[in-house]
Amino acid sequence: MSDSSAQHLAPEELRTLFLFTDLTDEQVGWVSTNAEIVNEPAGKDIVVEGEPARCFYVLLAGTVSMSRLVGAESVETTRTDQRGVYFGDVQFYVDNETPRDYPASVRAITDATVLALPAREFAAEFSRWYPMAVHLLEGLRLGMKRGNSMLAERERLLALGKLSAGLTHELNNPAAAAGRAADTLRDKVAGMRAKLAMIADGRIAGDQLKKLVMAQDEFVKKVRSAPSISALEASDREDEVGDWLDDHGIGGGWDLAPVFVAGGLGVEDMEAVYAAANETTLEGAIRWLAYTVETESLLREILDATTRISDLVLAAKQYSQMDRAPYRFVDVHEGLDATLVMFGRKLGEERGIGIVKDYDRSLPLIPAYSAELNQVWTNIIDNAIDAMGDGPGTLTVRTSMFDECVQVEIGDTGPGIPPDVRARIFEPFFTTKPVGRGTGLGLDVSYRVIVSRHHGDISVESEPGDTRFRVRLPVTEEP
Repeated sequence: MSDSSAQHLAPEELRTLFLFTDLTDEQVGWVSTNAEIVNEPAGKDIVVEGEPARCFYVLLAGTVSMSRLVGAESVETTRTDQRGVYFGDVQFYVDNETPRDYPASVRAITDATVLALPAREFAAEFSRWYPMAVHLLEGLRLGMKRGNSMLAERERLLALGKLSAGLTHELNNPAAAAGRAADTLRDKVAGMRAKLAMIADGRIAGDQLKKLVMAQDEFVKKVRSAPSISALEASDREDEVGDWLDDHGIGGGWDLAPVFVAGGLGVEDMEAVYAAANETTLEGAIRWLAYTVETESLLREILDATTRISDLVLAAKQYSQMDRAPYRFVDVHEGLDATLVMFGRKLGEERGIGIVKDYDRSLPLIPAYSAELNQVWTNIIDNAIDAMGDGPGTLTVRTSMFDECVQVEIGDTGPGIPPDVRARIFEPFFTTKPVGRGTGLGLDVSYRVIVSRHHGDISVESEPGDTRFRVRLPVTEEP
């Protein structure tokens, strides 16, 4: 502590403070000898959050305020002039060998007088005075820490389970589509070979066959680049092509017409085939080219399905961050998009919930634990989807700059969060969901990830039809 000129509080005065009322003479004598009286001027920071914790303080006179850092902003949590309140290294008696930092800042609002006890020395004496109490407190702290950790892990596993079920469904759809298309393709290729044999059995001249093959190549190009058209426009074109096929004596024209129209082909393409063939081979040529269009369309369907599967696997990989460093500079949009893909089954037309993405693509990269941020997006989006039920509703994901932070805003059009609930949503174990559907740790985990791990801020504004969670993350790396 300080030199021999330091001021100390007499044992009888110490006993007027509720913390020391019941100490034995030996104990109160130790405190009297080792605790110093310190006078702090108004405006002075007595302790600063994050600095090494060295002293346990007791307020003797004056007014002090306690504050915590939320992102870059200091938020006052307590202001008091009650004699005997304590602050500083308030867990001095637990795990004395592990260095700790002050959990909050305390400032003198007026001139203040405090009693300063050396935390390490006080911990050793306290452990000797109350060995059983110290063991019980240590056990309680470790038990709560272990329990919270296990429950938080369960919350993550529950969220992952929901997403895994959705991902399995999303993967199954394109995989099944690709399988069906492959089976159909086998039959169409066989039919195309048969038709080719029919038109090439000597009834068609070589130059005509060459023209048909050229027409086939043109058909394939059109199928590959066929634009999407409305149902009404497709119906009109099918009528035109069907009429042309009937006029030229080709049976089953109404079955063939949708095949050609779906491939982006029309009457002018039928005329090109007519010019390349003769009356006797026209129907065979048309049906052969119809098989060509169908096979190319099926190949495109298989390609689309496998591309969708690859995109889903990539999104799952991006979401889990399994092959990435846990802490690095990231584009916040990558994690948001990956999380939305993982929620594919719970969003979209099937649930009546639309998605609006309003991204500022000029945002800088931010230093972050990517997988942990994805857990935050999962928790908020999952709550938003639950709030909107089966729809109709809109999920809005918006990014922007706010001061020196990247801001992510996730909004929903659900019924809103009542004020009494809003005040408690970040509390651990608080949930409004039925038993078995929520642990009450999702937003608590999110708060700790954003505030404690990333030194950012998370807040919510809500009214019926418009609930918005705002997450702000600093763009500069903390030392």
